[in-house]
Amino acid sequence: MALHPVLETVTARIIQRSKPSRGAYLAHLEAARVKGVQRGALACTNLAHGFAAFPANDKLSLKELKKPSVAIVSAYNDMLSAHQPFEGFPALIKDAVREVGAVAQYAGGTPAMCDGVTQGQPGMELSLFSRDAIAMATAIALSHNMFDSAVYLGVCDKIVPGLLIGALHFGHLPAVFVPAGPMTTGLSNSEKAKIRQLYAQGKVGRAELLEGESQSYHSAGTCTFYGTANSNQMLMEVMGLHLPGAAFITPNTPLRDELTKAAAKRAAVITAQSQEYLPVGHVVDEKCIVNAIVALLTTGGSTNHTLHLVAIAKAAGIVIDWNDFDELSKVVPLLTRIYPNGNADVNHFHAAGGTGFVIRELLDGGLLHDDVTTILGKGLRAHCAEPFLGEAGKGVVWKDSPTESGDEAVLRKITAPFSPDGGTVLVQGNLGRAVMKVSAVKPEHQTVEAPALVFNSQEDFMDAYKAGQLDRDFVAVLRFQGPRANGMPELHALTPALANLQDAGRHVALVTDGRMSGASGKVPAAIHVSPEVLAGGPLGLVRDGDIIRVCARSGTLEALVESSVWHARSLATADLTPNGVGMGRELFAMFRNSVCEAEKGATTFALPSPIATTVGLHDKDPVGNTVPGSDEDYSMKKDA
Repeated sequence: MALHPVLETVTARIIQRSKPSRGAYLAHLEAARVKGVQRGALACTNLAHGFAAFPANDKLSLKELKKPSVAIVSAYNDMLSAHQPFEGFPALIKDAVREVGAVAQYAGGTPAMCDGVTQGQPGMELSLFSRDAIAMATAIALSHNMFDSAVYLGVCDKIVPGLLIGALHFGHLPAVFVPAGPMTTGLSNSEKAKIRQLYAQGKVGRAELLEGESQSYHSAGTCTFYGTANSNQMLMEVMGLHLPGAAFITPNTPLRDELTKAAAKRAAVITAQSQEYLPVGHVVDEKCIVNAIVALLTTGGSTNHTLHLVAIAKAAGIVIDWNDFDELSKVVPLLTRIYPNGNADVNHFHAAGGTGFVIRELLDGGLLHDDVTTILGKGLRAHCAEPFLGEAGKGVVWKDSPTESGDEAVLRKITAPFSPDGGTVLVQGNLGRAVMKVSAVKPEHQTVEAPALVFNSQEDFMDAYKAGQLDRDFVAVLRFQGPRANGMPELHALTPALANLQDAGRHVALVTDGRMSGASGKVPAAIHVSPEVLAGGPLGLVRDGDIIRVCARSGTLEALVESSVWHARSLATADLTPNGVGMGRELFAMFRNSVCEAEKGATTFALPSPIATTVGLHDKDPVGNTVPGSDEDYSMKKDA
């Protein structure tokens, strides 16, 4: 199947735009490689420290400097239901890699916070920045230079992007991502949403709300709605960083354990010592990133990835922006209906055909690049497969994904999509640039023109709602929610209230420089407004009563204010001192002070740049010998 022309155009533009930084990145990657095992570069004292506590046989393997060593980097903790199953994974991984002549060490852990616990709380203001902190923790785990590849254990919102950003900064090492799987299905998503709205209306009490939530989030595994955590898992599959079909196998099952073992073995056999060397910095290239954007759009995935994919790409020297998302969204059809874009959960989606079905449909429609390299060392079509237990319940075998959907209310073929577009829209105008996710927004709600009501916090909004002051048509302008202001928290506390007002017939919308994430639903919301107010963004010029037009169809985000009046205004100010105090927020001041704008990924790190040292690439020493670490030196080592 020929590639769709828009896919070709966007990909070519990204490749051209990224040439300087991608070239610099690949040079860094090549310079980090050594001949033989990575630990061969260590001095004896370094090496002795590195395996002092290792079992005798494994220690012998490390001493010989022949067998590959696999790093385990884990975001395990037992407060996150999605991460609790990781407790037993290191033992499985260590045993599995021994079977293929390698060893594995638990290299380090990373933070892992749950946005579900911190929603509406001060701790949520650390959430976005935890992504870059996780990347830094990953780098610390790998900094010992003991390892030839790595397996990464993570599932949830900022955690997988953080792990991948860290992995890409060690792009010369192969990387295999290992999920834990979703919890089994509990209370239906529609019933959960109903209880939340009833609670917001004061019609049920806290006891009923807590019981409903407990029936929904009830066991080990990922929350089953299609938010950022499960969007992460979809993207890892389409980017070729998972084994095929691994994302949505439930925890603590024989198949889950066998997939974990198989992933560990794969990580051990794709090192530089093998004939299948697959460094993650080459797996994640421009076509891989475009595939990830397409997968996000076709499944109605989390808007958080309009930040995270930008940041992931940046870590690999690749530059993408919201125009790329917007152009692809116009031609990528919506193939799934998973809550909040429908009533089904991810278990239902998996049973209906799952990720392999989606990948094959998009490949057949010319909307994914097949000519990419995955951890299988093959093109993407090899991932149109579903895992099953092998003979006697041991090992994994893969079978072709089904060619027909098991439930067309959840999953459809590309010839009969739910919508001809992906539902993620760039809106822009005199209020800046923002993202809207409209895959769950009815057409009649995709355009709102109404007076602004300006708030500086979600608490101010909720106070007005509870006081009965919002029973009208309005556009809520919630400012000072960007990364510089308070870390860009998710604003889900507003969702039930806005949904109630919309259900009551009011025309409402939200415009904010904050986030709503993949759990945003049926209320139109222009989010991630960039630049934010603290970066001079025009959202700070809006006043109560200004007519605001938000239109997903025309891509409009405008304050309909006379130009002379608009330009005569000064940016609003607010006392943001409380945002930097308490719940550890003091420690994150450096992030707030150095973070870039949302459309650039809200990162605290920069694009790769050429190595600038007195001894650089292609350098010679004073007598003309090649300097160790240069491109020429490593090409000679590779040839040897």
